[in-house]
Amino acid sequence: MTPARRNRLIAAGTIGNVLEWYDFAIYGYLAFAIGHNFFPQIDATARVLAAFGVFAIGYFMRPIGGVVIGHIGDRYGRRAALTWSVVLMAVPTFLIGLMPTYAAIGLAAPLLLTLLRMLQGLSVGGEYTSSMVFLVEQARTDRRAFYGAFSVLGAVGGILLGSAVAAALTAALSPDQVEAWGWRIPFLFGPLIGVAGYLLRRQMAHSMPEAHRFVHPPVVEAFRDHWRLILRIAGMSMINAVGFYVMFVYVADWMQSADGIAPARALEINTINMVLLLPVILGGALLSDRIGRKPVMMTSVALVAVAAWPLFWLMHHPNGWLAFLGQFGFVLALGGFFACNAAVLIEAVPRAIRCTTVSLGYNICLGLAGGTAPLVAAWLVARTDYQPAPAFYVIAAAVVSLVSLTSFRETYRSPLPA
Repeated sequence: MTPARRNRLIAAGTIGNVLEWYDFAIYGYLAFAIGHNFFPQIDATARVLAAFGVFAIGYFMRPIGGVVIGHIGDRYGRRAALTWSVVLMAVPTFLIGLMPTYAAIGLAAPLLLTLLRMLQGLSVGGEYTSSMVFLVEQARTDRRAFYGAFSVLGAVGGILLGSAVAAALTAALSPDQVEAWGWRIPFLFGPLIGVAGYLLRRQMAHSMPEAHRFVHPPVVEAFRDHWRLILRIAGMSMINAVGFYVMFVYVADWMQSADGIAPARALEINTINMVLLLPVILGGALLSDRIGRKPVMMTSVALVAVAAWPLFWLMHHPNGWLAFLGQFGFVLALGGFFACNAAVLIEAVPRAIRCTTVSLGYNICLGLAGGTAPLVAAWLVARTDYQPAPAFYVIAAAVVSLVSLTSFRETYRSPLPA
């Protein structure tokens, strides 16, 4: 593979994730302003909970999206799945930026917002896992984790872009301006990434699946023949779901409410740590291609389980540097897991139903645990009146993932299942 072709392949597999996660991140970072515009009849805490509730509803659509986009990928090829998923995300993103508020159309405003979030959840349910499948399938045996890591880097890059845009927005505008109209700007610019992704993916080589006669739809065959594997994938993905969304979406709001850190400073801390996460992921992927998946992943998850509470305690401080160091600890602990996750999943599933099976296991977990993670974290703090309470949710997720990881065999030198 020439360097130019490799770069085009990685860009095509990655750019959709940038759009998907840019939008999901920008929604999370601007949850307070969105709550103010779409749920004005309730108090401030309830508005944030309501906004994150709509955020979670979008995630409940992920398993359905995984079935739909996964079906396209297994039946008609990876390119078709990736092209449709990026289009299905760009349109609702733009429409959210144009949405009338509760003051203009009343109850219809939060209902329409919920509908658009559901469409986005449908798209993202297939985008992330389909891009993982595409990238890992194209890689040499000794570079599968490295290539698969770019799907994660696209997601991190999208959230990083969302964090940076939100930081710039809150620095350039007053809080009243952000709440009144500034929150719309990131959504209106999001589809530009979607157009670039569509054009890149239309130029991809057509990746048809190998001949396989489906007696039933791929989802039926996946549940019939591989339901245990789907559950194992879901269990392994728990720390991905909870750890990521608590530490890099919810925490931006948490630092403001728990520590009294200014919004611009909290988003700045989050943005810097997201930048530092990128080389940690690449380094973990390269290490995994040399020594194996399980040593890297199990060490990473064990570190999260042991260090989550001390790191949250460190973050619970009005000193911005201490908050930064606490979150950076999670960057180091979680990075190894993120680096290998794509390769482990693809290496465990037969090719004919790979898109569907991976999408089901991963999105069942992300839909139930990932989308609700900010909501659960906010509820734990409100219920216990203990600001580091979300740490215990992260620890529980790490234990589930660690147990599930023990059921996966080491596959870093094995050919992909036929």
